[in-house]
Amino acid sequence: MRILEAYKKVWYEDIKIFQLQKKVTGVEVAVGAFFNGHDFLYPININFENKKLFPGNLGPATGEMGTFMYWSQPNTLFNATLAKMKDTLAKEQYVGYIDINCIVNNFGIYPLEFTCRFGYPIISMQQESINMPFGDFLYQMADGQDWEFKVSKGFQVGVRVVVPPFPYRDKKTFDSYSKDSVVVFKNGASTAGIHIEDVKLVDNQWVLTGSAGVAVIAIGLGLTMKDAQKQVYARINNILIPNMYYRDDIGDRWYAEFDKLLAWGYLN
Repeated sequence: MRILEAYKKVWYEDIKIFQLQKKVTGVEVAVGAFFNGHDFLYPININFENKKLFPGNLGPATGEMGTFMYWSQPNTLFNATLAKMKDTLAKEQYVGYIDINCIVNNFGIYPLEFTCRFGYPIISMQQESINMPFGDFLYQMADGQDWEFKVSKGFQVGVRVVVPPFPYRDKKTFDSYSKDSVVVFKNGASTAGIHIEDVKLVDNQWVLTGSAGVAVIAIGLGLTMKDAQKQVYARINNILIPNMYYRDDIGDRWYAEFDKLLAWGYLN
């Protein structure tokens, strides 16, 4: 109330109407799946976005700073949300990935938004963990084929490595600090698990381009969340880009939130 009163004094001439929304406290979790035009392909995907710029979920919201996920057979969360869309998606002959983000607690599920496209960086994580050539996977899905695809066991963690002016778009800042910066790998380290974003190839070197400051996505896989975190941050430690930054806590939320989701029955 004190905040609203303060803003009223400053903004009353400019803002005549505002919307006050009810906040729901709980766990933010998304469930997604690929659809082949008439049915879902299994397994499904359970994922957790991390949009805030700084570790500890602080700072401005970004498009995405990192995601952690795992593949699952249909569970309570899927059956209560995305599964109910099957007939509608089939009627529209929808082909592709679809994801619904929710806040859940012990009282129920509160859907936030659909993502009716590939998600970023999750599509890079899915490429790493689906055990078949991804072009073949997309072809079979577009062809309407039914099959249960094979995936890596355990967990996947994806971390976005960015440079100024991210998360804002400012060409002057990008040109001053980041344009044409080269992505260097220490001691000839492998590019395995590293996916490019706004990067071009110049004389066989990865060079930053664009204006958004999104460089690369690092992916880690492991049987446990700690294993996946260890791999992704080991891969990032081999990357050298001037002024690069990233969150070093992607995956940490899992340990507390898993217990809640399990206790509330959503992962059954």
